[in-house]
Amino acid sequence: MSIFDNLNQPAVPVSNTKPEEGSFTFVFNALPESLGNMKAMPEASLDTPYKTAALTVCALCAYAAAPEIGTEMLNFLKGPQPLSPYEISFLNDRFRDSKLVPFSYFAGATPENNYTPSKPFSLTVFSNPYSFQNEGRATLHLTSGGADSPRQIKLRLKPSEGKWYLNEQMILVGIRPPKAADPWA
Repeated sequence: MSIFDNLNQPAVPVSNTKPEEGSFTFVFNALPESLGNMKAMPEASLDTPYKTAALTVCALCAYAAAPEIGTEMLNFLKGPQPLSPYEISFLNDRFRDSKLVPFSYFAGATPENNYTPSKPFSLTVFSNPYSFQNEGRATLHLTSGGADSPRQIKLRLKPSEGKWYLNEQMILVGIRPPKAADPWA
């Protein structure tokens, strides 16, 4: 039984990204359903902040479906500093009313289709002129099909490992209600 049964996806992830600044699109045939699945993905090398940001969205989707699995994934992405009790409380609060927000970052997910992403799952992570102002830190952006402005994910490089870890995510903020939940639709 899949934690993403309602999305009926195939099972093999593929990716495409480069370490340079810019806009990078990640394509997944399936979203990871366990920490083992995530670690087996090419993006799990965490050698660019873009890969870590893309996997953060996947981990938040897993959290929406199964908080214990999502927590394991997020702790992996946070590296030496796992989720704090405050962060766990924040996540639980954000997912109390809706579990759709992380799915809204995938291509094709809009309020009109109740935030059902297109398959294969595709999301674009991009930088702007201010993304790399501080050495060893990055602020990257994602666009949601339910919001008018991009949302941010902050990442931090651990130089001794050459890996980028999740520092802070600001993508679980409100989106337009899905058509199925909109009384005026």
